[in-house]
Amino acid sequence: MNASSRVVVGVDGSATSLDAVRWATREAIRRHAPLELVTSSLFAPGTYGDAISLRIGAFADPDVEAKRVLTAAVDVAHKTAAGNSLILDTRLEHGSAARNLTHFDVAPALIVVGSRGLGEFTGGLVGSVSTAVVSHAKCPVAVIKSNTVSDGPVVVGVDCTSNSQPAIGFALREASMRGVDLVAVHAWSDLELGSVLTRDEEGPWADSELAEKTSLAESLAGWSEDYPDVTIRRVVVQDRPVRELVRASQSAQLIVVGSRGRGGFASMLLGSTSRAVLHSVDVPVVVVPTNR
Repeated sequence: MNASSRVVVGVDGSATSLDAVRWATREAIRRHAPLELVTSSLFAPGTYGDAISLRIGAFADPDVEAKRVLTAAVDVAHKTAAGNSLILDTRLEHGSAARNLTHFDVAPALIVVGSRGLGEFTGGLVGSVSTAVVSHAKCPVAVIKSNTVSDGPVVVGVDCTSNSQPAIGFALREASMRGVDLVAVHAWSDLELGSVLTRDEEGPWADSELAEKTSLAESLAGWSEDYPDVTIRRVVVQDRPVRELVRASQSAQLIVVGSRGRGGFASMLLGSTSRAVLHSVDVPVVVVPTNR
């Protein structure tokens, strides 16, 4: 298995984790990459944890349930592959699921997780494991909320700093593999519309809009040469970034954001915009690490 190209998906038997398996399988086939299914058992066999693992049964093998979860996930992957060539591997780890999905000798190309797993409260928010994986992973992480498949464009959030470059590159590759357009969204102000600057044809808003359009063009410069098959549509708005990305997600098949944008504190593992997007959209979201 080519470790650097593999797609890793975390599974726990929940409905969203199986949706993540379906999405990851299609992604692995699209990339011609190996797929690795990873699950975690909290306690290792033969430890004191056996006696308190009530879900499995006292002194029972705690790996039995984990092996059942992996078997079910393998079945889902094969059904999703529908006869397409797929290199598939499984791995059973012990301990924290989040740690097992973020600590590798060689980082995978992509980690895929469901938005929330077994035992987590239902609702629109992203679960604790997926949040931890997104915050600590050294590679892009896709968070999947459902198995809905769309043929819309790939949307990438661009803040016109160097932090955006890894996300732009990832998004362009995805758009090229999927044969769709890329929509590059740059929301250049966190101010409410009309609160300070106005939308007059003349005045500070017009000047700022021109400057921000220029900044977006500079951020995308050179990428078109690497991906000549992708049509890039630029969107520049004076609005909150999250609101514009949520709006764009309504017709998109994938949202791509950097883990931290401009203004983010260096100590923050996950920026406010990325976190809010994860909580607010229904389509798959990929968070690409920025330089930390």
